[in-house]
Amino acid sequence: MYDYALGGKDNYACDREAAEKVFRLAPEMRAMARQNRRFLGRAIRFLSESGIRQFIDVGSGLPARQNVHQVVAPDSRVVYVDHDPIVARHGEALLATSENVAFLQADLREPDRILGDPALRRLIDFSQPVGLLLVAVLHYVPEYDDPAGAVKYLAGRLAPGSHLAVSHLTNEFHPAEVTRVAAYSAAAGAPWVARDRAGVLAFFPGYDLVEPGLVTAPDWRPEIARTVDPTKMWIYAGVGRKP
Repeated sequence: MYDYALGGKDNYACDREAAEKVFRLAPEMRAMARQNRRFLGRAIRFLSESGIRQFIDVGSGLPARQNVHQVVAPDSRVVYVDHDPIVARHGEALLATSENVAFLQADLREPDRILGDPALRRLIDFSQPVGLLLVAVLHYVPEYDDPAGAVKYLAGRLAPGSHLAVSHLTNEFHPAEVTRVAAYSAAAGAPWVARDRAGVLAFFPGYDLVEPGLVTAPDWRPEIARTVDPTKMWIYAGVGRKP
């Protein structure tokens, strides 16, 4: 569905049908997907300019155009992580020709398995700063699965100078619309949890937010004039640095 919203070709008829139903419930969702993707690109470029040369992208989805390995500095190493077996198979095939990129099938709720995986250990040097990307994934983890604990585990094992990028759906701007979309998504088998600003800030344990802090995705270091109303983009975004 996300790939379809971005105008990609790696999707099925059922994905397109489900996405169109979501767009009818909340027309801004298509623009939100694209704004989230643009935030990812800006965050990656910022991390690269900050000297980060190794990245872990958890909940990556399909590594499509303008994904992490296509935006980072040429000497960077990237590990994509996603729990979906179909996504993993596609990802492995797409990345088979690159020695500096790996795709790991694993679940955010098992952070020890992610960090202990041999494929990740081959590429990631934990004595050096890492860029940890948790973009549009944490809202799929309910409180009873302890998403804050998973983030604390992952982020806590990274070296000083590491950065953490997060984007997350919020219920603060249009709660009725969020409730409708969340109900449909849950019925379709993909439940998610919209959190308020304080709830999203809790995902930066021990990390100092860089300017402009936690803001809506279009407001995070925009490179061109905004073309959307940020209050209609109900997704928070921010980047933190480990001192």
